[in-house]
Amino acid sequence: MEPSLYPTLRISTDHTAGVHWCHMHADLAHAPGRACFKPALVEDILRYQQRLTEQLWQERRQGDATLKHVVLASDCPDAFNLGGDLEYFCDAIRRQDRAALLHYARQCVRGVHAFHDGLGAGAHSIALVQGDALGGGFEAALSCHTIVAEEGVGMGLPEVLFDLFPGMGAYSFLCKRIAPHKAEQLMLSGEVLSSDELYRMGLVDVLAPRGQGVQAVEDVIRRNRRIPHARSAMHKVRAMAQPVSLDELMAITETWVDTALQLGEKSLRTMERLVRAQYRRHGNGAPGQA
Repeated sequence: MEPSLYPTLRISTDHTAGVHWCHMHADLAHAPGRACFKPALVEDILRYQQRLTEQLWQERRQGDATLKHVVLASDCPDAFNLGGDLEYFCDAIRRQDRAALLHYARQCVRGVHAFHDGLGAGAHSIALVQGDALGGGFEAALSCHTIVAEEGVGMGLPEVLFDLFPGMGAYSFLCKRIAPHKAEQLMLSGEVLSSDELYRMGLVDVLAPRGQGVQAVEDVIRRNRRIPHARSAMHKVRAMAQPVSLDELMAITETWVDTALQLGEKSLRTMERLVRAQYRRHGNGAPGQA
């Protein structure tokens, strides 16, 4: 697949092993900005997912029974993804543009559900977290079947800091890994925890030393290559026993949008401070240039 089709992504494929790598934030290599889910990144991911799904189904029809793996990673060295586009949110909330917020949220939900659903083609989705995963970035990681994180990475759901909640799958995906009351505590605390702590909680599947995340993913894939039928069956069993439907995520997103539209100036100013911090973090102190 030509990288130019997805300006914000770096795509690579190991056809022999059946592994598809999707690195977010490829555009930050050419221009400073923010490692968050800007609308352009969301749309690129959806286009890539659709094209890859079609490819995987074509391979299955041709008799290729190899277990496929899709790895979501980042080209930004210190951030997997910092979450939703707060600059976009502030603008839409100030204009009370419900349609814009709802469209953005629904597109995000379609993306995380596709990873959760193995792209509808029986693929094994893996999140490789080598930098901070916050808010929607953490939700994206949680949507994957397996989370591989390097030690010392910050992960959490800080939306409560501006009186919002993570509305693109966090609760649904967390409750598949920890008790619901623990999920609520994590969401309402706004605390950013280390990957080491989350590993002990059962929210991270594989904890790798710094700089060894890629090797850890390759080890996961190698182990699953020995049990492809068991892994595929486990995905089906999980979907039956612990379903997360697209309809469920879409309904939660409606609540998120309605809550966001009620936010006052204090919450919006908090968002804007975080936006400025994101720009400074990645070499650009001027909002509006990403």
